[in-house]
Amino acid sequence: MALTKTTKLQAINTMLSVVGEPPVNSLTAQRADSFIAQNILDEVSREVLTYGWQFNTEDNVTLSPDSSTGFIYISDSVVRVDMDPRNDDIYDIVVRGNRIYNRKTNSFVFTEELIAQRVILMDFEELPEVAKRYITIRAARIFQDRVVGAQTLHAFTATDELVALTKMQEYENEVGDYSIFQSDDMIRPFLRKGSYRVI
Repeated sequence: MALTKTTKLQAINTMLSVVGEPPVNSLTAQRADSFIAQNILDEVSREVLTYGWQFNTEDNVTLSPDSSTGFIYISDSVVRVDMDPRNDDIYDIVVRGNRIYNRKTNSFVFTEELIAQRVILMDFEELPEVAKRYITIRAARIFQDRVVGAQTLHAFTATDELVALTKMQEYENEVGDYSIFQSDDMIRPFLRKGSYRVI
């Protein structure tokens, strides 16, 4: 049988196996350890995705104010919003509750659309395999710490977690195609006073 991408159920069963518990057949299994594992997996997914990776970051998103209030509302899946650095003199936005707040004007009211970058939460099934692997191993380590607390198992899973994080960072660098020349903050010193001539 061909291998397929990791499902949420498989991730839960991996977590259960770390503490020596038998697998479950569905996410609705009426077992306390399964529910705890699911909650921890969701908790870790939120934590990891909040960092903002190439696969859950959207650029050049248009945010429109409400016509009656001027408020810009965001969905519950959005965990971070940031402006293009070139507009920092006009806006310094942060997320407060489900609205965008401008710290420059100390107001929730906007009179025009904003073009911004946002970081979103995603369902486990939609994540790249390398992210699923890291989240599963990190969640398994936390699950083991909370349920069993064995130092030997902690050291074993902590090592796996570090390897998985390294692989995820490698993936991020490969698919993100990052360059210092994509950043306004990094390119300005090269362009100042003709310094670009030495590159």
